Amino acid sequence: MIPDEVRDWLKSQGHGDAAIQQPVGGGCINNGARLTTADGENYFLKTKSSAPKDMFAREAEGLETLASANGPRVPKPFLHGEEFILLEDMNPARRVDDYWEKLGQKLAALHSNVNDRFGFDYDNYLGSTPQLNPWTTDGYEFFAQHRLNYQARLARNSGLLQRDDVQAVEHVAWRLPELVPEQPAALIHGDLWSGNAISDADGNPAIIDPAAYYGWPEAEIGMTRLFGGFDARFYETFIEHHPLDAGWRDRLDIYNLYHLLNHLNIFGMGYYGQVTEIVQRYA
Repeated sequence: MIPDEVRDWLKSQGHGDAAIQQPVGGGCINNGARLTTADGENYFLKTKSSAPKDMFAREAEGLETLASANGPRVPKPFLHGEEFILLEDMNPARRVDDYWEKLGQKLAALHSNVNDRFGFDYDNYLGSTPQLNPWTTDGYEFFAQHRLNYQARLARNSGLLQRDDVQAVEHVAWRLPELVPEQPAALIHGDLWSGNAISDADGNPAIIDPAAYYGWPEAEIGMTRLFGGFDARFYETFIEHHPLDAGWRDRLDIYNLYHLLNHLNIFGMGYYGQVTEIVQRYA
């Protein structure tokens, strides 16, 4: 169903009425559909009836921030409300032959946008989970308190983790200074798994569904490896333009503990084994 606000906006832009041309699958949190207007223009509509009131506003602001940072292309947000966001239709085409090299180079360019503090101008969402982004000078404190420990507390409150589990996560968080190297606070997409790396109408790289903030670049690379991973050419090109400290592959599970805890909180106990395996390895 197309929200009345969307229909009114499209008419105000001279496009006439719109119809859902094609429901689009692939999302676990929201519903997606491609709209076609009376004059033949296409848009992408995401909806969720039970969304937090500011979720789509935060997504729009994240896309606008990423769009201004010389990184991979992102869809332009046109309109949002409490239960929807209307976006540019990327109309993904067959990927160009050097897609992965271009994505690696563009993501390195995105990470060249650095800040003297970790966080963001506002809290946003990782999937449907609130993501806390208070400005914090110390990256270890930021990742410990507002990533690992926060997710562990949510899971404990829901009965998904026991007290001993939470204490073990807290010990991993306490050990962060000895487990990962110091890194600048770089602008990152924040949720860059394979499903959020698409192509545009010309087959060039584009990224969608951000959970943007200023954080550790290696944390971004970790997420790219979590669910299937990207092509090897992506990593080679990214490192060529944004070198990583030795041993980076061995640290990725530490960063991915945040995302696995989040999946535990959203999807349930199917992720408990992966969480506890990582925690036991590093606690």
